[in-house]
Amino acid sequence: MINVPEIFGSMVFNEHAMRAHLPKDIYMQLKETITEGKPLDINISNIVANAMKDWAIKKGATHYTHWFQPMIGLTAEKHDSFISNYKGGKVIMEFSGKELIKGEPDASSFPSGGLRATFEARGYTAWDPTSYAFVKNNTLYIPTIFCSYSGEVLDKKTPLLKSIELINTHSLRILKLFGNYNIKRVMPTLGAEQKYFLVDKNMFNKRQDLVSCGRTLFGAKPPKGQDLEDHYFGALRPKVSKFMKDLDKELWKLGIPAKTKHNEVAPAQYEIAPLFTTSNIAIDHNQLIMEIMKNVAERHNLSCILHEKPFAGVNGSGKHNNWSLITNTGINLFEPGNSPYENAQFLLFLCAVIKGVDEYQDLLRASVASAGNDHRLGSNEAPPAIISIFLGDELTDILNAIENGVKYGNKEVMKIKIGVHTLPEFQKDNTDRNRTSPFAFTGNKFEFRMVGSSLSPACPNIMLNTIVAEELCKFADILENCDNFNDTLNKLIVKTIKDHKRIIFNGNSYSDEWTKEAKKRRLHNLETSADAIPQLIAEKNIHLFTKHNIYTKSEIMSRHNMLLQNYCRVISIEAKVMLEMTKKQIIPAVLKYIKEISETALTKKSLNSNLECYVEEDIVNNLSSLNFELYNEVKKLEDSLNEAHELIDLPARSIFYRDSIISKMNKIRKISDTLEKNTSKEVWPFPSYSDILFSI
Repeated sequence: MINVPEIFGSMVFNEHAMRAHLPKDIYMQLKETITEGKPLDINISNIVANAMKDWAIKKGATHYTHWFQPMIGLTAEKHDSFISNYKGGKVIMEFSGKELIKGEPDASSFPSGGLRATFEARGYTAWDPTSYAFVKNNTLYIPTIFCSYSGEVLDKKTPLLKSIELINTHSLRILKLFGNYNIKRVMPTLGAEQKYFLVDKNMFNKRQDLVSCGRTLFGAKPPKGQDLEDHYFGALRPKVSKFMKDLDKELWKLGIPAKTKHNEVAPAQYEIAPLFTTSNIAIDHNQLIMEIMKNVAERHNLSCILHEKPFAGVNGSGKHNNWSLITNTGINLFEPGNSPYENAQFLLFLCAVIKGVDEYQDLLRASVASAGNDHRLGSNEAPPAIISIFLGDELTDILNAIENGVKYGNKEVMKIKIGVHTLPEFQKDNTDRNRTSPFAFTGNKFEFRMVGSSLSPACPNIMLNTIVAEELCKFADILENCDNFNDTLNKLIVKTIKDHKRIIFNGNSYSDEWTKEAKKRRLHNLETSADAIPQLIAEKNIHLFTKHNIYTKSEIMSRHNMLLQNYCRVISIEAKVMLEMTKKQIIPAVLKYIKEISETALTKKSLNSNLECYVEEDIVNNLSSLNFELYNEVKKLEDSLNEAHELIDLPARSIFYRDSIISKMNKIRKISDTLEKNTSKEVWPFPSYSDILFSI
């Protein structure tokens, strides 16, 4: 029996632990640092560090680590014990404020996209007090940022924190214009729905493609996949239920508010969703969720797969990014209010999102670009690569009425004054959800549905915070310097709706008609990562990042380079694994089966020369032809890989991988999957889709 209130946050140095272990005045100063961003004095840091150490040791910690998020999208850690001295056979356990605040991990071996040379090793980590420290595996984990000796940002947390502060600054400017002087802080919030697959560990380990690439490069479609739609929200199987129960317990101990768990659409696919919290903490939590899911799965003899498309022919996995803005007084800025000014405020923040998404749709697409996510986007399980906003019919009609100066609900002409008239009563759940939309307004938040399941949510949220802050900044510049606030506000909202309504689409985003319509609206259709990633270094986007000090030009260039390099490397690894599996497993297995069938025919003939061997001859001829075709395609892929490795220009190399390597891999897979359907299960060298997807 799990006592949730008792274990929840028990391994976290949260406010409860701080109050219990810190002097009251120190606790209050630390809380001001956490909630208001005030600097922390080194003397206070020493007291906090000592209290944190004592608390962690009571929880079984022997080491501490500065836990950071390098640009590879995973987390990193270097462990040091609390031992500070050794005298007379006794050790002294200490932890100073300096050790809490700053660390020096090696910065040379992390991918940096050209920011750092290999010989430039020094890097720094710095404590992020806005995210709680915690104990895991007998180690005190301290969330930190990561930068180089010369100050270049080498992680995902630093630009995220900058973007959070940026949107706070410009949101407060807008709120003050509406008389909200009591609001001291605006925080972006996040709820990240995490999808994943669970398969039998032994099955997983028998597939080199799953082990090395996280996805299957081969696999004939099984007789039954998700055709009957019987897995979604179905009863949890006992082994899965035990895994989820164990997972919840581990997450709750770390203060992660795991809320929802259920079967997803595809067989062997599941979802976990935590409660919403501030985006910085939510992203730390999501990194932990992904790590702990894999560890807990191992304990249950399972393998947790986070790849966006591990199995062809069934739904892939995303990470729905539910984003909103909330004030320190508890007001959600995307909820309509009861007074005219509250509604005008809601409309202005809504317009900032509409304008930002329209003007920077390319950045949002680039923020979710990866070789893995390319397999998922555009299929009928995920949004297309075209960015659009779903608002629902009622809210869209309200915006149309405002734009055209008519009364909502009929054709009576009536000029709407935003600061005077109230909105019609607007219910939170006023419309059905549009599951095809990449960016949907769902009552009091926006659901960005394009994020891949294996990706860190940091980058999409950096983009969202920055582009909306940019629009709020522009709005504030206009409204702070106007003579007539209400009149200027009304004109600003009407103009924004008129200029950017092309990004609003409430229909079926999967349809061919929408692709044609989006082209007419001049919306981006960046189908692959090779198309999307170069948008990061478009002039307007570099200007946006440098203007607001989110990235320097060299930092955004490095991320562009690193993402393209990673795209090429992932496809290169997949191609090499495909070649190895084909040459060492598939072709020999087919030859073995051909030999067995041939020997069967010869045996029949030896018994009776008049016996016909039509079946055996047909099987042998068919398999021999396909195997020869496969052999030729393998040679073509090998030649193309050699050609790709000689390309120095990164954008050109990524396009070559997209157009040449992937197409050849698809041909090899098609032939191989046909061979699998026609080869004996006993000789086929690895588990089939039926084996894997229904293994638990």
